[in-house]
Amino acid sequence: MAIIEHEGSLHPSRGATSRFRAIGRAPEAPRRSANSEITDWFRGYVRRHPLASLETVGGQCVLGLQAMRHLVVDLVTGRFPFAEFIRQTAFMASASAMPTVFVAIPIGMTLSIQFALLAAQVGATSLAGAASGLAVIRQGAPMVAALLMAAAAGSAVCADLGSRKIRDEIDAMEVMGLSVVRRLVVPRIAAAVVVSVALTGIICFVGFFSGYVFNAFVQEGTPGTFVTTFASFATVSDFILTMIKAVVFGAIVAIVACQKGLTTRGGPAGVANSVNATVVASIILLMLVNVGFTQLYVMLFPRTGF
Repeated sequence: MAIIEHEGSLHPSRGATSRFRAIGRAPEAPRRSANSEITDWFRGYVRRHPLASLETVGGQCVLGLQAMRHLVVDLVTGRFPFAEFIRQTAFMASASAMPTVFVAIPIGMTLSIQFALLAAQVGATSLAGAASGLAVIRQGAPMVAALLMAAAAGSAVCADLGSRKIRDEIDAMEVMGLSVVRRLVVPRIAAAVVVSVALTGIICFVGFFSGYVFNAFVQEGTPGTFVTTFASFATVSDFILTMIKAVVFGAIVAIVACQKGLTTRGGPAGVANSVNATVVASIILLMLVNVGFTQLYVMLFPRTGF
């Protein structure tokens, strides 16, 4: 409430004028239209976003290089924190294993349905097993495992590190001379890689088996033909590529989650924003890296014939 101060003479007859002054009332800012505010926000976002993106990607690359260096050195020198690695591995496996199995079953069935319909249209129903099996192994298994890792394990890792960051535990570790990367980041990256490889193997088996069962008992296909055509087209290099994808995808999920968690700001709301950013950024990076891996594999190992 503004304070009104009266200045002037108490006797109006003497000709003095009364003046009133408002003390404590700030001048009102001119109101801006909604269009101008939206325009200014958009211009600021366009100016800030490229720099913020480069800073984020650069921080993730630096964190990944530091973690890989510490991982190799700690394994050689025997300083690797195996206890934390086992705890993180058990946690990530428990958070991702059952959702992975339940997602792999409908994926195998869906691929079997689509490829069976396509094969029937071109008169090559015997190739349904090869098509669905290769689709599961080459693309479905590593991507599904990585997406579930990002949604379940990655978000949990980011929330854990983000909560430690806003409670100043990370700063306290740095003040005491403890390496945050060595104590917190390295075991989580190693655990994510191990769990990602295991989940990818589970999805390969469950997805192929569910497609086989669906083709044999629902679509009335020939079980022997399904397996034979898959064995004729699939190679060991396909499985090796899948395992390499699983290792890289698991590392990407862990690095993104750790970097977002360690750079959390703004209290509990900042933790929620970091978790959301972790899932979105991980999915985008996984899709881009998967396209690069697939194209590189096709260029380096072309199929000359069947």
